[in-house]
Amino acid sequence: MREIVISRNEAGQRFDKYLKKYLPEAPSGFLYKMMRKKNIVLNGNKASGREKLEEGDRIKLFLAEDTIGKFTGRPQKKESYPYNKELDIVCEEKDILVINKPAGMLSQKAEEKDCSVVEYVIGYLIQSGQLEEKELRTFKPSVCNRLDRNTSGLIIAGKSLAGLQVMAEHFRLRTMAKYYLCLVKGKLSKSAYIQGYLMKNKKTNRVKVIQVSEKSKDDGTAYTPIETEYYPVAYNDDMTLLKVHLITGRTHQIRAHLSSVGHPVLGDYKYGDLEWNDRFRKKYQITSQMLHAYELILPEMEEPLAYLSGRIFTAKAPPVFYRVIKETAWQHGIQEAFEVQH
Repeated sequence: MREIVISRNEAGQRFDKYLKKYLPEAPSGFLYKMMRKKNIVLNGNKASGREKLEEGDRIKLFLAEDTIGKFTGRPQKKESYPYNKELDIVCEEKDILVINKPAGMLSQKAEEKDCSVVEYVIGYLIQSGQLEEKELRTFKPSVCNRLDRNTSGLIIAGKSLAGLQVMAEHFRLRTMAKYYLCLVKGKLSKSAYIQGYLMKNKKTNRVKVIQVSEKSKDDGTAYTPIETEYYPVAYNDDMTLLKVHLITGRTHQIRAHLSSVGHPVLGDYKYGDLEWNDRFRKKYQITSQMLHAYELILPEMEEPLAYLSGRIFTAKAPPVFYRVIKETAWQHGIQEAFEVQH
């Protein structure tokens, strides 16, 4: 007989789905049969598999160790979860980690050899004693939102299943307010709400933005509607520091949308101005676009994450970003520009 006690990280899963993770080689029919015969019980009682697991629940497997070993399957290749001392944790709660991701770090793996925010988060949780590697069989902490590799700023990671599921759903439904800081070419002195339609080329990983006025209603092309709102923080004739409200959140939306209206992001070589970028790159050694996920405002939330309702998280801009701000002669918004780092 083997007994398993459900941790907070694992709570919230359906019982049958948990069993399938714990015994991945076992046929579903076998698992349901064992539950019917009470060879697998939950808190000492017969279970259907539809139950939602809670922290502290006890599962008993009245199975031979050979059988458990057989259905556990071959040991998976041991993954590396390095501890990154430089991981910038903005806030840590019992269900989530809020991280200020640096430009250049992947949110999630693109290839097997990659190391991303996910691996660093798991490494941190293991190193701090909040997670045991054996728990990764039934729950793996992950990120709830993603940023482009060369975009810095706020990422929320779920430490528990509830944290991961609930926060990911709020990002999907766009119920939280997301604000970015960016440096763009040209002078923008007034706030604006802009709309458009986006089409993605998967081969080039590049998007094209069509203005609302340019889109034919009956051309048969599948375009995704996008909405972006921006507020000038500081500006001069050459450049503007914007605070951008990302309303719809599509691939490369801010970069492509601002470029399409004549104000590309500084350091963005995919959608930006080559000559303008090169000038600042030479002076400041800029290696990524000056786009930073600056602020997240959470909505009202239900249990078990009600304690996070209305929370506001902000992340300091990268040093090179702030250096450009400090060394720029702004015509308007000098004090406001300095305040974005505090």
